[in-house]
Parts: sequence; C-alpha cells; structure tokens
Amino acid sequence: VRGAGGLCIADEVQSGFGRTGTHYWGFETQGVIPDIVTMAKGIGNGCPLGAVVTTPKIAAMLAQRTHFNTFGGNPVVCAQGTAVLEVIEREKLQQNALKIGNKLLVGLNKLKEKHNLIGDVRGKGLMLGIELVKDRQSKEPAKEECAQILETCKEMGLLLGKGGLWGQTIRFSPPMCVNKADADFLLEVLDRAFRDL
Repeated sequence: VRGAGGLCIADEVQSGFGRTGTHYWGFETQGVIPDIVTMAKGIGNGCPLGAVVTTPKIAAMLAQRTHFNTFGGNPVVCAQGTAVLEVIEREKLQQNALKIGNKLLVGLNKLKEKHNLIGDVRGKGLMLGIELVKDRQSKEPAKEECAQILETCKEMGLLLGKGGLWGQTIRFSPPMCVNKADADFLLEVLDRAFRDL
C-alpha cells in the first residue's frame, strides 16, 4: 500500500482497547504499524469520545490547513476516557476478553457441531461471529433464519448484533466485563433459539 503512495489506516473503533484479548489493538494481530489509527466507543464507555492518532509527518500536513472541532478537547469527556483506560488495566479486562472469548469460541464451535445452520465460527477475544448458511457446501446465506434467531434470543433476554453482506452473521461483542455466567447464558439461549427454529 505504501509503495503505491497509500496510507495504512487502522479502524480500532470496535477492536481496540484489548477487545481481541491477545492484543490491545486489533492491528497488532496483523503485524502492521499503521499510519493512522482511529478509536472511539470503547475509549469512552458510552460517553461520546473519539480520537485519531497519526505520525508526526501526517500531523504536520494537517496543521497546514484550517481545521476545527466543535466538541474537541472537552475536559469532562477526556477525564472519562482516562478513567476508562484505568479500569481496563485495573480490572484486567483485556485478560478477561481473552478468557471469556476463548470460552465463547469453544462453546460456539460446539453449537456448530449440533446445528447445521452454523457454517462458520470466527473471531478473537470478545469480537466473535457465527455465519449462518442454508447449506454448508453452497454456503448460501441464511438471512431469514438469522433474523428469526436474533428475535428469539431477544425474547429470551439476549441482545445480539447482525452483520454480513446478506445479514447472515450473528455478531458477539459483549461488554468487556462479561463473566462466565453471562457466557453460559449466551450459549444456552443461543442453543435453544437454534433448536426452536
């Protein structure tokens, strides 16, 4: 990319701050050093906070133009961001993401063995997904079934996200303070939703 004049930009809005479990930043799992890193969501824990980190060379180029930010540098929001970083470290949430994420990965793979609708299980730490397919050979997306499973899970008290190009992927990105009981509940409800389909 750089050889062609491009920049490597890492979007850490969802994958950053230890969510992958093994690394603090998602880009570290790929062995790259980006030119620009964007971050939000996890940095503010519900408070509207985002940041962009870049190289001195790129930052110097940005200084050559007029730029403003209506809410930039808000001291209350920055204090919350600092507190979030302290909690991540003090409560060992990155380590928790690895431990509970591994438990979920094992559990989701066991569900794959039981339910043919699950075509793939993938992810790292507390950033996981299962892809639903009508047939494991053709890999035809099972988007209607995915929507029904999400609705059934919601009725049983479990809120999950949907992704994939055709809306066929169930996304798991629980709060980083999730515990073993929460993971057990997730797997139990999901199993029941597949059985009830």
